[in-house]
Amino acid sequence: MNTAEIRPVARRQLNVKMLMQLSLVALLLVVWTLLSFSTTTFATPGNITNLLRQTAIGGVLAIGQTFVIITAGIDLSVGSLVAVTGVSLALMVSHGVPLTLAIVLALLLGLAAGLINGFAIHKLGLPPFIATLAMLSVGRGTALLLTGGQSISMPTSGFTAFSTTNVWVVPSLFVVLLLVAAVGWVLLHRSRWGRYVFAYGSNKEAARLSGVNIGGVVYFVYGFSALCAAIAGVLVVSRIGVGVPTAGTGYELDSIAASVIGGASLFGGEGGIFGTILGALLITTISNGANLLNVDPFWQQIITGLLIAVIVFLDQLRKRREA
Repeated sequence: MNTAEIRPVARRQLNVKMLMQLSLVALLLVVWTLLSFSTTTFATPGNITNLLRQTAIGGVLAIGQTFVIITAGIDLSVGSLVAVTGVSLALMVSHGVPLTLAIVLALLLGLAAGLINGFAIHKLGLPPFIATLAMLSVGRGTALLLTGGQSISMPTSGFTAFSTTNVWVVPSLFVVLLLVAAVGWVLLHRSRWGRYVFAYGSNKEAARLSGVNIGGVVYFVYGFSALCAAIAGVLVVSRIGVGVPTAGTGYELDSIAASVIGGASLFGGEGGIFGTILGALLITTISNGANLLNVDPFWQQIITGLLIAVIVFLDQLRKRREA
């Protein structure tokens, strides 16, 4: 395919991506409008602030998950890493470790877990599903072992107050999400490693033959995903004031859902940060609206599952038409 043929294809793919994101924005506006008219509290400043705080934690997780999914991988360990980094942070602070150092060590712990995932996938040849499923079990067991199954209180009140503060009118937790999103966007769309991630997800063998450092890509995406999980773990502790060994249960599924709804393809090669944030915001809106409407929480899971199925089906239909 020559340059003249490549440009229309790239332009068409960009137009499709923009159309998908605009459709997601439209869907969000429709849902917000319906909830504003059907409840008396959804559109209040207090609930919107709470909605943004809820989105922050899931959004940070989903950004890391997006990197993995673009490579046609999956990271099932992020929920347990939220727990183990959270309880590790609470334990260190409760034993006199300075807060800043404790946060840095908790983030490094998450990063180390991600690099272990990368080692298991690249060096040991384990499928991503199996490698990260094993880390999910190890992380959850470690969190329970460290705490004896008990919650660990954070003695630093200033840290827990962080989650309730605002930067101008934006919740501090959501500001953290925006910062992580900015870093993720630069890494994914403006760096060499970002191009490698897309190349790996589109065709791993072709990327290898083109000189892409395949092992480096694997370590990069799983390390970044785990680092995002550790950041989310720190935010969870800040919000609830305790390290809970069972925290993050089910978060891995929500992060995958947000990424897929936001346009990341489970078959690799496609995805973006803006769409992922929209996906996380939509999932949080569904949960928030269902609570306000007193809908059974089991229906929330059903709605999210059906939404994922529809998005993936439409993605497959588009791919078949393009082929």
